[in-house]
Amino acid sequence: MKILVTNDDGIYSPGLAALAKIASRFGEVKIVAPDVEQSSMGHAITASRPLSYKKSPIDFAGIDAYRVNGTPADCVALGQHLWDKPDVVLSGINLGPNLGNAMWHSGTLAAAKQAVLFGIKGIALSTPTDIEPDFDALDPFVEKALDLLFKNPHLNLVNVNFPHDPKGVRWTRQSVRLYDNNIVPALDPMGRKHYWFTVVPLEPAEEGTDRWAIENHFVSITPLRLDLTNEAELIKAQLAYPIT
Repeated sequence: MKILVTNDDGIYSPGLAALAKIASRFGEVKIVAPDVEQSSMGHAITASRPLSYKKSPIDFAGIDAYRVNGTPADCVALGQHLWDKPDVVLSGINLGPNLGNAMWHSGTLAAAKQAVLFGIKGIALSTPTDIEPDFDALDPFVEKALDLLFKNPHLNLVNVNFPHDPKGVRWTRQSVRLYDNNIVPALDPMGRKHYWFTVVPLEPAEEGTDRWAIENHFVSITPLRLDLTNEAELIKAQLAYPIT
């Protein structure tokens, strides 16, 4: 198996090294990751300037690794071009969860989505950082999740989140809940105004969702798809407002 590993935290992330190490147990691994952090970049691609890549400045224990002056999606595009289409793209392990609504702006998940657009299985993996992640402790759970997903040919886009101290694994759905927009004003050292964009959840996590799983110390595995069509509402619209 040819496995391309990337992330949105950048080439120096310990989560990237941990994931590449575990992935190497399943096949040949190459790393193509951003040269700087690209968190919350979403599915941005670089179209206004050329991309370039360089050998990684740090060693990944015999794994070929490269850094790219672009986004996570750029890394997948360039990586699959340079490596004659890998079998799977792994993105992570992200330093910070990618749960619920965060999927919309996650650079980690965008790399997995970009893989699927190329006809390649894409798996995004993340863990919270409210305390320092222990990747050695997560190792067996990451390996178990990868083994499960590699064996399933029907799951092409998957979002996986690991709590700090997993006690099991759960299949989950995306947590979709409303938020209260919260803009926090502040001053920089020069006395100029700036603003922090934050959100406050208005609803608790529902049982069976990704967020509920993490709150209850389960690994969350959520199958996703690229098609955003709301099938139920489409049928209602066609019946209520037929177009002739």
